[in-house]
Amino acid sequence: MAQHARVSPATVQRLWQANDIKPHLTRTFKLSNDQHFEEKFWDVIGLYLNPPDRALVLCCDEKSQCQALERTQPGLPLGCGHIQTRTHDYTRHGTLTLFAALNYLDGKIISRTADKHTHRQWLTFLKQIEQETPAELDLHLIVDNYATHKHPRVKAWLARHPRVHVHFTPTSSSWMNLVERFFRDLTVDVVREGSFTSTRQLAAAIMEYLSDRNLSPRRYVWKKSGAEILASIQRARQALSKQPSS
Repeated sequence: MAQHARVSPATVQRLWQANDIKPHLTRTFKLSNDQHFEEKFWDVIGLYLNPPDRALVLCCDEKSQCQALERTQPGLPLGCGHIQTRTHDYTRHGTLTLFAALNYLDGKIISRTADKHTHRQWLTFLKQIEQETPAELDLHLIVDNYATHKHPRVKAWLARHPRVHVHFTPTSSSWMNLVERFFRDLTVDVVREGSFTSTRQLAAAIMEYLSDRNLSPRRYVWKKSGAEILASIQRARQALSKQPSS
């Protein structure tokens, strides 16, 4: 650009900085094409902004493909004058799935690990949730549209347990499920930083982390209003509509 405009690179950099232009950065996004987007949106947002009485709001999902990676050499811990290190290469020792239900009201998490994530494992987890929560409270589960969550056997079980109410997020809207925020913390604190010789060792590390976290849980609180979010989404749709089709 400097050559094309016949100015110095420093001039280009100053102009970029003055106008907050960052051509070296990109950010991914996805707008939902769900025909019932607003209906599902308000259903979920309403649970966050106005939780029902005598009920629990549980943000549920499975974190699949948690990899048990063993680093080929031990890294150096953080110290004076140098940063923490780890090798770039590793040995794979399989994967596991973590099922988690984040209690929106107090931040505690109900969880279990499994080697698969079919409807059978999901149904087992639903039964665990039902058993580990007070019987006198209704349960409002926020889940995504993964086919496992809509399996006929799952629907049959839900029909026999009327206190469990399922609320589906719109398609391509995982950002609405707050358990995804917890999964990010788990990845940074445990999965990505560790070195594991087996999935059993990885599972033990995850459950230890969850046990410690539940002793002093931290809530993820939804603060932004639904109207603000919808306005932002509408601006994004308008901007996309002005772009030439590929």
